[in-house]
Amino acid sequence: MRFRKWMLVLMLTLFCLPSVVPAAKAQSAAIQIFLDGGKLSSDVSPYILPKVNVTMVPTRVISQGLGASIQWNQQSKTATISQPGYTLSLTSGKNTALVNGKPQPLSASVQIKNGRVMVPLRFISENLGLTVVWNQREKVIDLTSGWIIPGPVVPGTPQQPAPDRNEVRGAWISTVYNLDWPANKSSIDRQQSDFTTMLDQLQDAGINAVFVQLRPSGDALYTSALVPWSKVLTGTQGKDPGYDPTAFMVEETHRRGMEFHAWFNPFRANTELSTASLAPNHVARAHPDWILSVNKQLMIDPGNPAARQHIIDTIMEVANGYDVDGIHLDDYFYPSHTSIPDTTSYRLYNDGSYKSVGDWRRGNINTFVKELGESINRTKPNIYYGVSPFGVWRNQSADPTGSDSKAGVTAYDSMYADTRTWIQNGWIDYIVPQIYWSMDYSAADYDKLVDWWAKEVRGTGVDLLIGHAAYKVGDKNQDKNWQSAVEIINQLRYNEKYPDIEGSIFFRAKHLTGNPLGLLNQLKLYYTS
Repeated sequence: MRFRKWMLVLMLTLFCLPSVVPAAKAQSAAIQIFLDGGKLSSDVSPYILPKVNVTMVPTRVISQGLGASIQWNQQSKTATISQPGYTLSLTSGKNTALVNGKPQPLSASVQIKNGRVMVPLRFISENLGLTVVWNQREKVIDLTSGWIIPGPVVPGTPQQPAPDRNEVRGAWISTVYNLDWPANKSSIDRQQSDFTTMLDQLQDAGINAVFVQLRPSGDALYTSALVPWSKVLTGTQGKDPGYDPTAFMVEETHRRGMEFHAWFNPFRANTELSTASLAPNHVARAHPDWILSVNKQLMIDPGNPAARQHIIDTIMEVANGYDVDGIHLDDYFYPSHTSIPDTTSYRLYNDGSYKSVGDWRRGNINTFVKELGESINRTKPNIYYGVSPFGVWRNQSADPTGSDSKAGVTAYDSMYADTRTWIQNGWIDYIVPQIYWSMDYSAADYDKLVDWWAKEVRGTGVDLLIGHAAYKVGDKNQDKNWQSAVEIINQLRYNEKYPDIEGSIFFRAKHLTGNPLGLLNQLKLYYTS
């Protein structure tokens, strides 16, 4: 990673501008600041607002250290901090700031001290990309920009290798319920412009691959002879959208030098029980004997061999018909913690090889994963084929070789997904466990699970990517770690310790482009610095 030395000189100069902190802030005189390991000396120290326990710092120092520009409007007493595609406005006396025009609460108002604009440190750091660690006992603030200042090279000293820029830096783009795309169901131009805008935003932040959901509910966002057009395109399932969305998306993605991975929900048939709005050639109407009603939705029975082959055939339409870089499955196998009405299939299709329904269900998913991989390798061996399962295979309480976790749901026991078997047999090219917990979540600790998965793939030839919960950043219902975008950056930094990890995928696109707590800005700093 790179950093311009003159930036540090500028920051030091700004810190040393003469100014006096009021004597009432005497306790702040002891606070020391370190930026990327180097101590910053200044006559203007940060200070703490005692009633709200908020550390205030000079905006100009931090923002210019990150390469942002500042404008100060004396009349409105508003500071505007700008980076490409990003604007932050703070006004003295107001407890809200504008982030790209949208109000966000401030824990303390902007203050003017001796001609300096002072703002809450954590707010600025989360929105402009600094990692902040406050040591209360030592009264030390560690600021990390994600940049490393290169020092002198000592002859004969081994140098650290440059970061791998071929790593996968992906985003899932959900189409079910029109979550990420398309937002409009009537205009081709709007659908296309929305998609290219999203690609540009993602690429600008360092994302180099998109995983686009092409089969949200047993239907298609691509030209198919087997399944109907998806209703997310026009509002009516089976209605021709007037263009081939997948051909368009693949072309635009590749035009930008990014990878396009076709994401499939293999066994979801419909998001509701009713079939009234389904097209005549939808699987739930054409083959009702293949369908199970579970959790107020319809799913295709994984235990039915003909149904499994139908899904493989629909996926191969994309593998053979489009220039996709990968075929990607999510964790929609068997639903967890619910009654599954597959007794008839168990009696019909269990040839005696399985002694329990659970083992039979795992066998069905194993067969599907294996046979799909074989189909891909026969015709398009260069396609990158992988699966994104739930983040916990098994807890140690159920299997001593499982992870040090206490998850209430596991891939093996709850969803009948035996990821270990897929890895050990080399049926897939990569695996992306959805490790959607923070680094301090005791039941399923992020770093412990990463440790476990890295060991699981080591020496197998199967690549490991990590699925990250971008959707949790800023969600007040999540634990405190998610109230800072730094959680994701810390996870990425933790991944760096393992050469087995080939990249990351973020769920999901709008939770990146929406820039919660400055997440997109921080990713850009991490990936492009």
